[in-house]
Amino acid sequence: MVMTVRDWAVRFGDASDRDQTIGSMARYFTCTYMWDMGTQKVIVEMVDGKVYRVNTDPQPLDAYDFVLRASAATWREFAKPIPEPMYHGIWAASFRRDLKIEGNILVMMQNLRNFTVQFELLRKVGVPV
Repeated sequence: MVMTVRDWAVRFGDASDRDQTIGSMARYFTCTYMWDMGTQKVIVEMVDGKVYRVNTDPQPLDAYDFVLRASAATWREFAKPIPEPMYHGIWAASFRRDLKIEGNILVMMQNLRNFTVQFELLRKVGVPV
């Protein structure tokens, strides 16, 4: 089933806000990041562990702290319930695949545990590409 990016944003936001791991430790999970999925870009704004907004149509001057860029094929592989080797996490893909991490890496590292949980939610909600 193909879903629109807006439908995906709602599913992702709901899954993130209901996630027990994020809910239990994300009080200070506040940052803005972009997922650049090749054919689709989304900016996720987090405030105190909750999805404040998902910008499904980011413009060139829309701000974010950091970005993960990869091809649509890489993102689709990440979203599989059991991804192929070297697609199973951020670091593996950045070392062996086409994933690039850019921007304020300090913000990403300060929020890494929560961000990783959100990243893994893609296996439940899919990706909009």
